[in-house]
Amino acid sequence: MRAIPLTVTALAAALLLTACDDGGGKNGDSADSACKIGGVSMQIGSASVAPAAGDSGEIPVSITNQSAPCTLEDFPAVTLSTGGAEKPVPVLKDAKAQKLKLAKGDSATFSISYVRGKDGDANAVAAKSVTIRLPGADAGQSYPWKYGPVAGKADGSGPDASVSAFQQVGD
Repeated sequence: MRAIPLTVTALAAALLLTACDDGGGKNGDSADSACKIGGVSMQIGSASVAPAAGDSGEIPVSITNQSAPCTLEDFPAVTLSTGGAEKPVPVLKDAKAQKLKLAKGDSATFSISYVRGKDGDANAVAAKSVTIRLPGADAGQSYPWKYGPVAGKADGSGPDASVSAFQQVGD
């Protein structure tokens, strides 16, 4: 007589456990979807502005998830715009991307580092705006560039600037 209640209890427990999803699987795991501009808020923080030509500056960018869990994987795409030309900012040499899962309310940050160029220098990038795209996204968000011209690399390959990897903010 005891075998039937135990069997039913064990079967009910097994069914309950299979109905649960710990978020680690592919089915229904919304944290595996890429974070999108419309689902996060993005801010350029207080910059350490390069005051004169040849000085280095750093601009922190904060991202806070405002929607369903999502993932940041790889690096952000950053482009400086002069109004007539687009200049991609390369990833920091030897930087390692990490996969960050952001629940609603979680934040991450990265930095744009640059060397200030000389006003009027033909090799400098006279940036008017910066556009930031999250990994895997076509759409980006633009901000005014208020930090002066960006020096060009000596080999003429682009701006003397770089983008760091995403870092989790908080716990």
